[in-house]
Amino acid sequence: MCVRPLCRAVMLGHHDFVSISAAHAEAFYDEALRHGEVWGIRDEGGFPAPESDGRRTMPFWSTQSRAQRVIDNVEAYQGFEVIALPLDEWQSRWLPGLQEDGIRVGLNWSGQRATGYDVSSEDVARNISIRIAH
Repeated sequence: MCVRPLCRAVMLGHHDFVSISAAHAEAFYDEALRHGEVWGIRDEGGFPAPESDGRRTMPFWSTQSRAQRVIDNVEAYQGFEVIALPLDEWQSRWLPGLQEDGIRVGLNWSGQRATGYDVSSEDVARNISIRIAH
């Protein structure tokens, strides 16, 4: 069950339900591995890492268009630019740095309030490794 705002369930197949956030998170891994890059957004202040429920999260997207859609549709991110990050660099430098700083990873945030799954960097690294192994 999804407890974040604007999280809706969609039907996949006959009776399998998954939240929009879960579908976007799954797409994050598939698309990032397929294209070999992830996308962040930044402005003159750097990369955003908003706080929610006492935890900071830095969002990343698996395609340029997903990141651009958030900039175009979420007032708080207007004026940001989309930045490509090679997946290997993101895995070897960004994820350890985020872990060290106690910042979670937002996966393919979407919608009018830019919401989605927030995952620890360790879990993101583990999920990528599992998918690479298969």
